[in-house]
Amino acid sequence: MLRHLVPRPDALLCAALAADLDAADFRSEPLRAAWGEEADDALARGIRSPLLRAVEGRTDPLVTLGRLFVLGMAQPEADVAAALARTGIDGLEALGLGYAENGQVVPAALIRPQSFVDADGVGEWWIASDLDELALGGALPADHVLGVGGASRTLASLVMPIEVERALDLGTGCGIQALLVARHAGSVVATDISERALAYAELNARLAGAGNIEFRHGSMFEPVAGESFGLIVSNPPFVITPRGADVPEYEYRDGGLVGDALVEAFVREAPAHLAPGGSAQLLGNWESRPTAGSRTGARGLRRLESWIDPELDAWVVQRETLSPLGYAELWIRDGGTTPRDAVFEPLLNAWLDDFAARDVTEIGFGYVLIRRPASGGSSPLRRFETLAQPVTSAGRAFRDGLAGHDALTEGIPDVLLVAPDVTEARHHLPGQDAPSVIELRQGGGFGRTMSVDPALAGFVGACDGDLTVMQIAAALADLFQVPLVELWADLEPRIRTLVTDGFLIPASR
Repeated sequence: MLRHLVPRPDALLCAALAADLDAADFRSEPLRAAWGEEADDALARGIRSPLLRAVEGRTDPLVTLGRLFVLGMAQPEADVAAALARTGIDGLEALGLGYAENGQVVPAALIRPQSFVDADGVGEWWIASDLDELALGGALPADHVLGVGGASRTLASLVMPIEVERALDLGTGCGIQALLVARHAGSVVATDISERALAYAELNARLAGAGNIEFRHGSMFEPVAGESFGLIVSNPPFVITPRGADVPEYEYRDGGLVGDALVEAFVREAPAHLAPGGSAQLLGNWESRPTAGSRTGARGLRRLESWIDPELDAWVVQRETLSPLGYAELWIRDGGTTPRDAVFEPLLNAWLDDFAARDVTEIGFGYVLIRRPASGGSSPLRRFETLAQPVTSAGRAFRDGLAGHDALTEGIPDVLLVAPDVTEARHHLPGQDAPSVIELRQGGGFGRTMSVDPALAGFVGACDGDLTVMQIAAALADLFQVPLVELWADLEPRIRTLVTDGFLIPASR
């Protein structure tokens, strides 16, 4: 049986391990080149035999460490000792990452290269986490510490690239968000209810050489009572799991509360820990439930809106919804249980019974942004929307959207510029000279498409910095032979929408 070790992030040994990984060129591209793109893609689908065939017979440090740490497979002691000349096998065991047994080194953790891109450039870290289902050959233990998964990458993409003095990563897990935020913060506090997760997070920070992160143990905001931050990020354990003795709970995803109470608690408590102008961003689930006197029920977004103080800026993007059945199956499979397992049907029924007890009709997933305004006097931003289209650079879109909202508090800016990712499409009926449909499309951000009429299309097309907003409006009024006051009354609210949606950017002359 595999030994379930706890990481011990000794500073000197972490430095030695980082040096060994660097010497082996243990990075994404060299590994992908070693076993080939097709085998690498197969590994992402949980298939490792093509990869093993591709590197059969190789014992060089890169491939040895790839088998040991990427696949979680035991390797001969002599090969590991050669690959980890500075750390040594004893050092690896002292770190809680592996141990010697019967002439083999058995991994107790995975270490995988993780690349990142932000405003400062491109880089890569080594991220350690617990052995996954493929390495374990079965279901995950309850205290499993997840590596960098889809939710982690999603949150990383939507966190605004802003400079702050202090930041908080609540529920840090393996620590990837803390590492990313630390690149733009003077200091970061990373918290988790799991001591095991904090050990991994600290080890990963030491491997990355990040010295501005402090790790604290505790639930929700207890470890930072009375403190405030310019940015709070969280990928909390938001999965809605039935409370029962026969239902496994995983620390990395289950918060131990009923329904969506954990997300509600975060949304209600986070603002008290935001400095003026500070923002909180998280991923979450929310339930749609019936309300008294309504057969259609309270949609999840409306419930979520009721949790947020109306004086705060709030921007929520719902990305998808699932039925109770779809949701239950998703997360039962996530724990490594499939319909072939005898426990699958009992677990499914437990999930469905739990949702039925609250009359839940669907479960939403998405992004939550809350900001404490730096000063009073302006109307708060309140956006609760559902977006199904592909999203890229959501963090920049959130940042620019808030900046646009702020710029509009004193009216539409004198000069506006078309965002560089905006294109225009015109659709004509056969034989017609005038377009029947004109669309503005975003190439990045939230990927919005907006239908516009010729007047608004003309306005946007003229926003190149040469003319003021009112000069453009006056020229359009002459062109379309309508009074300027009438034209402006029609254009003004739609121009505001274009600014907050990022189609138009305020500029200074």
